[in-house]
Amino acid sequence: MIEATATTDLLRYLQAARDALLWKLDGLSEYDIRRPLTPTGTNLLGLVKHIAGVELGYFGDTFGRPYFDEPPSWYRESAEPGADMWATADESREQIVGLYREAWKHADATVAALSLDAIGHVPWWPEERRAVTLHRVLVHVIADTQRHAGHADIVRELIDGAVGMAEGNDNMPPGDQSWWESYRSRLERVAREADRG
Repeated sequence: MIEATATTDLLRYLQAARDALLWKLDGLSEYDIRRPLTPTGTNLLGLVKHIAGVELGYFGDTFGRPYFDEPPSWYRESAEPGADMWATADESREQIVGLYREAWKHADATVAALSLDAIGHVPWWPEERRAVTLHRVLVHVIADTQRHAGHADIVRELIDGAVGMAEGNDNMPPGDQSWWESYRSRLERVAREADRG
């Protein structure tokens, strides 16, 4: 018999998203995890750094359980825009991944300590929406983490062609490089036909 609670279900989905995001770093060089691959600078290590801050803020500050005594420069309101979306040369992969894993522990401890209907206040949201439940925060952070895991999947594919949901589960149709090239060409052809009307 399967026993599930709303809390365990939510934490399971959050952990799956966390794992997927970190998995995208596996086997890549320092350059590849940091290189900006979109016009807005999206990069793998920056996504991890950003989500670490998201978890620390939503499960820490929101519920009066701050993680930092003195927050790092990128976490402060005075930080330059986007400072949480990339790692400086001084910030190692180990530091960022370690911080993310610490954020998990801190978040999980908050979830363990509070009920899903516990009320918190998101200081960076508009006043009329600041009061939130832990349940709402969990759903919000799961959605945000999954969104960024999707970004990471695309960025990783641009780097070396690797795709997938999780280690051992790429969730893709079978096909060799030739099949994928043919498939992509067909999609390009269809897009051009549709554009011509």
